[in-house]
Amino acid sequence: MTDNSRPDADWQDFLRHSQQLSDLRGIDALLGWDQSTYQPPAAAEGRSRQMALLSRLIHAHATDAGYGNTLDTLAGRGDLDPVQTRMLALARKDFEQSRRLPEALVGEMAEHWGRTYTAWTTARPENDWAGMVPLLERSLDLTLEAASHFPEFADPHDYYIDASDEGMSAEAIAQVFSDLQRELVPLVQAVTAAQEPRTDFIGGANHYDVQRQLAFGERVIRDYGYDFTAGRQDLTHHPFMTRLGDADIRITTRVQEADPLDALYSTLHESGHAMYEQGIAPQYLGTPLGGGVSSGVHESQSRLWENLVGRSREFWAAYGEDFRAAFPQVLAGVSDEDLYRASNVVRRSLIRTDADELTYNLHVILRFNLERELLAGRLAVRDLADAWQAAYRDNLGLEAPSHKDGVLQDVHWFFGPVAGAFQGYTLGNIMSAQIYAAARRALPELDAQIARCEFGPLHGWLRENIYRHGRLYTPSELIERATGKPLEAADYLAYLRGKYGDLYGLKL
Repeated sequence: MTDNSRPDADWQDFLRHSQQLSDLRGIDALLGWDQSTYQPPAAAEGRSRQMALLSRLIHAHATDAGYGNTLDTLAGRGDLDPVQTRMLALARKDFEQSRRLPEALVGEMAEHWGRTYTAWTTARPENDWAGMVPLLERSLDLTLEAASHFPEFADPHDYYIDASDEGMSAEAIAQVFSDLQRELVPLVQAVTAAQEPRTDFIGGANHYDVQRQLAFGERVIRDYGYDFTAGRQDLTHHPFMTRLGDADIRITTRVQEADPLDALYSTLHESGHAMYEQGIAPQYLGTPLGGGVSSGVHESQSRLWENLVGRSREFWAAYGEDFRAAFPQVLAGVSDEDLYRASNVVRRSLIRTDADELTYNLHVILRFNLERELLAGRLAVRDLADAWQAAYRDNLGLEAPSHKDGVLQDVHWFFGPVAGAFQGYTLGNIMSAQIYAAARRALPELDAQIARCEFGPLHGWLRENIYRHGRLYTPSELIERATGKPLEAADYLAYLRGKYGDLYGLKL
């Protein structure tokens, strides 16, 4: 078959259109990155309008009739290899989903969510839940309206979950979460009843230089393998990673003067997302395969580098001396073991992003359940704050003193659909332990390597088994290929019991 034949021309047309879509989405991501980092306050209204216009342009390009004809032609061919077949299947799914959403609705959603995000950045510090209620009510209406165009999903939650975690459903996730919650609650109760480790050097009136915090975190992620020639780190309200282009994968963090661990672990977390994106095979970039396969797999990589590596005893053996050298006035007399234990203190908290590994999933599960109630019409937005408080009392025995630390704490529902926003975090936790267990089997010297700041073997194993594949496999296929078994919570629960049993001197 020659390069000038029609079948090859059809495939090249498809690749060209895919690259253009990828570039347009990168421009949209650039506007979103600026909105969350450097955009001046007075620019908010104009930025929302720009993003709405760009969303309509992307939608028009994604639903172009000629592109649809090309996809149909390619689908009728019998000579596509497995990579091309998967690429085409993802493109056809994306085309069909985009085609069904009216352009006016797409533009309205983009403009509304841009305006809602800007309002949230002011409302949260001012504790203004009442001002956000009408905006969130409209967000929920738009969320349901978009899902209504996909009647094959009887539950609107399933539409959003399938979009972010392919192959999963709300019912299946609810069962996994229920089983996990049943195991976690007694673990949390046992550990929180034990004596806490020393943490006097964290929080309170302690002062850690902000620039040194940022420099230390950036030093660690360079060691991890994050490529700063193809990315950068900046400050924001709520840390995130974003792909702006094939070689432009950016991360953001936040800094508290009294708590250097907050910035450190935010940076490690986002670097895990970014290294996944940076490690995708070059030939997949600009195609439907050129991204992370699901929110759960993406979170598995951020949680792996943040928690399984970054909160390990070996990590502090590697970095404890340099950490103390960066902040000698505060950390004089603080040992590597003190840092390890402080990094893993278990304490019921109000803020999800501040939560420890044991309690974190309870935060996620209650949000997932609140989403289900909102989408089913059993919970009104105006009653969400009260339902939030009740869920925290029931799950964590806590009540937020303000909406800032309650229903307003997360950006997710104020920056997009009120659906499918949180389940990936806990799915990612489960996946991270299973993937890390497989890596340890393949790399028997891994602990010693981490203690020597040698992350190349782990980064290389992840690149080979997770990163490079992009979206070539479904999440379940990828996990089974990488670990040799289907996704299950056994490795995760064993990790938690072993680690926290040792830390707190308990038999869990």
